[in-house]
Amino acid sequence: MQLPVRISLTFLAVLLVACATGGPPSSTESSDRKDVRARSERKQLDFRLASGTYRCELGQSVEVERHVPGDRAIEVRWEGKQHTLQRQASSSGLPRYEDRQNGLLWIDLPWKSVLMDAHSGRPLANECKPAASRTASG
Repeated sequence: MQLPVRISLTFLAVLLVACATGGPPSSTESSDRKDVRARSERKQLDFRLASGTYRCELGQSVEVERHVPGDRAIEVRWEGKQHTLQRQASSSGLPRYEDRQNGLLWIDLPWKSVLMDAHSGRPLANECKPAASRTASG
């Protein structure tokens, strides 16, 4: 396997762990741990990211439409289909949008984004960057 591919796969694995959301706390979980989890879920990061076409590795592209700042959903056009992805809390606070019905997960970072198969954890479109920003919104 080539070094850039190994580095990308390693980074993606770390990113997945960082963006994982936990299930509901168990009844045996300590109150201190519940408080930490509640605080981390409230501290979700909001970046001013672009709407428009995102160009990705291997010649792929994803259309992303962001609405008003603070909106909890984005529209993603992937492989000719429009999907509405809802913002999900992540332990890292990174913007994480998911369409659970269709198994799509979009993770935003200030320097790149990735579209993943939420069921398998496999990247569908990696290293996605805005081609030409139409707007920079929430």
